[in-house]
Amino acid sequence: MWSLAWKNVWRGGGRSLVTAGAVAAVVTLILLMYGFAGGATNGMFQNLTRSTGHLVVRVKGYDRIEEFDQRLLYDLEDLKASVQRTLPDADVEAVLEVPALLAGTSRSRGVVLMGLEPDGHLMQEMVDRYLAEGQRPQPGRWQAALGQALARALRVKIGDEAYAFAPGTDGLGAGAFEVSGLIDLPESNLEARTAVLDLADAQALAAPDAASRIVVFLPDLKTLSQEKRIDEAKAQLTAALPEGYEVLTWREAQPALAAILDLMTPMLLIYAALFFGLAGLLVVNTVYLSLVERIREFGIIIALGADRWKVMRMVTLESLVLVLSGALVGGVLGGALLYRGAQGFSLPGPLAQQYAEFGLPVVMYASVTPTQVVSVFVFAVLTAIASALWPAWLTGRLEPVEAIRHVA
Repeated sequence: MWSLAWKNVWRGGGRSLVTAGAVAAVVTLILLMYGFAGGATNGMFQNLTRSTGHLVVRVKGYDRIEEFDQRLLYDLEDLKASVQRTLPDADVEAVLEVPALLAGTSRSRGVVLMGLEPDGHLMQEMVDRYLAEGQRPQPGRWQAALGQALARALRVKIGDEAYAFAPGTDGLGAGAFEVSGLIDLPESNLEARTAVLDLADAQALAAPDAASRIVVFLPDLKTLSQEKRIDEAKAQLTAALPEGYEVLTWREAQPALAAILDLMTPMLLIYAALFFGLAGLLVVNTVYLSLVERIREFGIIIALGADRWKVMRMVTLESLVLVLSGALVGGVLGGALLYRGAQGFSLPGPLAQQYAEFGLPVVMYASVTPTQVVSVFVFAVLTAIASALWPAWLTGRLEPVEAIRHVA
């Protein structure tokens, strides 16, 4: 039956070749879409976790607490040691966020002073990705890197002094910081209210030996498919910490950004369905025209005693042979292109810079899962069956006498 279907499909060689080529193009395109989306989501996952950590430890109910001092982790060293014992391979660092008034010589703005550990991931991330001019704040020198929009608002430049006021805190409450650098952040609102300091200087200003949160970086997490390790680490850490603290995953710390990543899969499925739907129209046309050209042949087959369901299966098999032939070619071509993309690719210069503002890495690595590959071929099979339904139904209704008399 399969060999007969193969012969029948290629009786209309040119038409069948065009249709199979269209199916191959759709399969290739969808595999590339999956690969690009996988590279983009994994890249965004890495960028997000480099900026937020994989896990965050903070005071329970942090978002509902208004008083600055009640948000702080005062037993900082003990907490960091406990986290390190529980997750010995993790990198653990503290962050202190201080709401303050920052002033230049003539202007002032309400800001958040970010105290970061000088050798930590977060400080390095700020330098690598966002430092536009100057240098990072040096420990013990009371320096600050300001958002470019904030520096413009205060009318200060690198080398000038900015004066920070944090009244009601447990530290000095005020201090003069030399502007060591300017940072370019993706969000202009954030850029206009962010200043980065060395953690020790921020603690001296507002909260000696305390921090707002502890950030945990787990090793060797590159893709979203590895998220289970984050959940397992969260469970271990929650059990190890005393009451009064909570552990958040990067998803819980950045729910809006996590939701954007989660939209990728349903959007890709919708696109795949649309593309296969368009390819299905071509398959219907090809199968129907093949049916019209062979009505007398089908009439003779039925007259000789063939079961109508068997004739309908013949038409369905021809559709499957046509679609699967194209799908296999598209799978090979798409697989070769994905292999190349897995070595690393980037968008054209201007596009790469624009998308970097939304968290996409400049260099991405194509990535697909076995489930996605299987789904492409499942779509192809469903397309073949759906495309054959109407022609097969018409074939099953043929009357032998009328079909034999038919003239194409």
